[in-house]
Amino acid sequence: MFQQPFATVSTRIDRTVARVRDYRARTADGAIAMHAVGIVSTVLSFALFFGGSDLTIVPFLVFLGTVAFGWRRYQAELAKGLTLLTTVATVAILVLIIGFLLIDAFPAFRHMGLDLLLRTEDPFWQAPTPDGIYALTPMMVGTALTTLIAMAIAAPFGIAGAVFISEIAPPRIREIVKPGIELMAGIPSITYGFVGLTIVNAYFYDQFRTPTIGDYFTAGLMIGLMALPTVVTIAEDALNAVPDSMKDGSMAMGSTKWQTTKSVTVPAALSGVSSGVLLGIGRAMGETMAATVMLSHTKGIPGPPFDVFSRWGETLTTVIASEGAHARGMHLSVLFAGGVILFGMVMALSVASQYVEWRMQRKLGGRQ
Repeated sequence: MFQQPFATVSTRIDRTVARVRDYRARTADGAIAMHAVGIVSTVLSFALFFGGSDLTIVPFLVFLGTVAFGWRRYQAELAKGLTLLTTVATVAILVLIIGFLLIDAFPAFRHMGLDLLLRTEDPFWQAPTPDGIYALTPMMVGTALTTLIAMAIAAPFGIAGAVFISEIAPPRIREIVKPGIELMAGIPSITYGFVGLTIVNAYFYDQFRTPTIGDYFTAGLMIGLMALPTVVTIAEDALNAVPDSMKDGSMAMGSTKWQTTKSVTVPAALSGVSSGVLLGIGRAMGETMAATVMLSHTKGIPGPPFDVFSRWGETLTTVIASEGAHARGMHLSVLFAGGVILFGMVMALSVASQYVEWRMQRKLGGRQ
C-alpha cells in the first residue's frame, strides 16, 4: 500500500535532481561565456591602451557591462574571476615595471660597466655630457647611511613601543597611544621634511657647527621617525597574535608578566616583529621627499665613509627626484640604473624577511 507514495516521492526527487543538474549546467555555460567575454575585453583594453588608440573605451565598457551582468546572475563565479584577474594583473604590472627598469638602465651599465657602482674617485658625475662620467657610488653610500641611522632609531623604539602597547599599557592608555602612533603614518613625508629642514637641520647647524645645514644624520633621524609607525603597528599585531595559551602556561609555571613577555611572547612573535623592522627599513630606504628637502645635494663620498655630518649629501632617491624631470639620454639611463639598485635592495629585504619567518616557523615547530 506504501509502494505508490514511495514511487511518487522518488519520482519527485529524481525530477528535482535533474532540474538542479540542468541549472548547474546552464550556470556553468553562462559563467564560461561571461569569463570569456571578460578576458577578451580586458586583453583588448590593455592592447589598445598601450597602442594609444582612441577605441580603448569600447572594450572597457564591454568589460564593465560583463561585470554588471555577472553580479546579477553569477556572483560566485564573478568573484572568482575578478580575484584571479587582479592577481594576474598585479604580477603582470610587476613584471612590466621590472622589464621597463632593466631595459632603460641597460645603456648606463653598458656605458660605465661596474664603475657605475664601484667608482670611488672624482669626478663622480659629469652630466649631461653624452660621454661623461657617471657613478652611483656616492648615492649608494648616502642611502646606506641614512637607512642605518633611520633603523637605529625605528627598530629599538618601534619594538619597545609595540611591547608597551601590547603587553604593558593599561587599556585606557592603549586606546590613546595606538591611534596616535597610527596617525603618524598618515602625515605626508613632505611635512616631515619641512620640519626637519626648518627645525632639526637649523638646530644642528647652529648648535654643533656641522659643515652644512643638511647632512645624513638629520635626514636619517627624520626618516626613522617616519618609519616608526610601520614598525610599531606590524610588531604590535605580531605580539597580539601569540596564543593566550602560551602566555597562560608561562604564568602558570610561576613566571612574572615581564618574564613571560621577554621569554615567551617576543620570541614567539619574532618573525612578525622582524618583518615589521624590515618593512620599516624598506620605507626608510625608499623615502624621497623628506630626504630631498633636507639634504644638500652634493655628490661625494664622505671621508671617512661613516662621517654622517660631512658636507656631502645625496641618496639614490633624492638624485632621481631632483634630476629626473630634466634628464635626457645617458643621464636618464643612469637614473633608471639607480632605480634598479633600489629595487634590488628592497627585494633583498623582502627575501630576508621571508627567510627569517621560515626559520622561526621551523624553530617554533620543533624542526631543525
